[in-house]
Amino acid sequence: MLLYIHVPFCRRKCRYCAFYSNPLARSGDEMAVYLSALYAELGQWGRRLGRVPVESVFFGGGTPSLLDPDQLEGVLDCVGRTFEVLPGAEISMEANPDSLHTAEKASGFLAAGVNRISLGVQSLHDGMLETLGRLHRANAAREAFRAIREAGCANLSLDLMWGLPGQTLEQWLEDARAAIALGPEHISAYGLTLEPGTPLAESCGDAELPSEDVQCAMYLEGIRLFEEAGLHHYEVSNFARDGFRCRHNLGYWEGRDYLGVGPAATSTIGGERWTNPEGEGWLEQVREGRRCPEWEPLDRATRALELMMLRLRTVDGLPLDAYESLAGRSFLGDHGPFAHRLCAEGLARMENGVFRLTDEGMLVSNSILGELFEEEPKSAE
Repeated sequence: MLLYIHVPFCRRKCRYCAFYSNPLARSGDEMAVYLSALYAELGQWGRRLGRVPVESVFFGGGTPSLLDPDQLEGVLDCVGRTFEVLPGAEISMEANPDSLHTAEKASGFLAAGVNRISLGVQSLHDGMLETLGRLHRANAAREAFRAIREAGCANLSLDLMWGLPGQTLEQWLEDARAAIALGPEHISAYGLTLEPGTPLAESCGDAELPSEDVQCAMYLEGIRLFEEAGLHHYEVSNFARDGFRCRHNLGYWEGRDYLGVGPAATSTIGGERWTNPEGEGWLEQVREGRRCPEWEPLDRATRALELMMLRLRTVDGLPLDAYESLAGRSFLGDHGPFAHRLCAEGLARMENGVFRLTDEGMLVSNSILGELFEEEPKSAE
């Protein structure tokens, strides 16, 4: 099982962010209430599931690096008492440069059990950082990277964003080169999505974003730079040196069970999916010792759709026998003409029983998956 722990606090919410988080008050009272409830929720799931093996733990947010190292160590101790954390488990933590900028604090997290840190840099261009509403600036990101490395972190990832308002192709490639020069083991490079209701979406129209042709060049040229630097493309937005793919996220893409704890965290276990309520709703749920009342069963057809969606995000692609095992039908029987057209257009490849998207196909993967989803009900009739 994979374990995701949502830490719902930030110093300040970024202008593009649609994830659930709240500013952390100076008093720290909210953190104490949150941690108490988190321990209780973990205990409740331990009683429901038993001492199941956990192969990865991922602290996401929000900004998990707002925790003190001893607080994070307490959470991991609770996890270890509740579940069987497997030897060599990946323990990841998201961090921001403004809250993890000293080797001392980074050393504390590593001593607590963290063995992978994902640093939210987003850009190494001060103007772009200001547009995004980030608290740090480029030099602070570089200093944070060096501090984490000095602390002894051997598995360090950088988060970057491209397709930003007013961003040119050369600015993005400068960001990519600067990130590569730092020497991370992993890079996540996401194209900006203007999420409805966020300040950036309300203040920025599509006309301010780079053109479709420029965004296409950003994606493909970024892949080229990362690959040349030994950071191999393994998922739509992710690149890693050999042996450093994010095992937790791979678990999602491979369809493994995962438990999410904390407010707004999603779980998929035993063919069922649910999402915790936010804020006070989550606290009440934990206090009453009940699980989320709203859950959906995942039948074979839904699981086959999700297998197709998730596997086609990865360079390893969709094994045709895995699809047939879940759907009870052949992939080519359902989608043969469309799949062959994608191959003819250079957007996909079919070889050795695996259907996978090319880099050009991944660039338009949302459209491709949308068309595959539209075909699926027809094939099931």
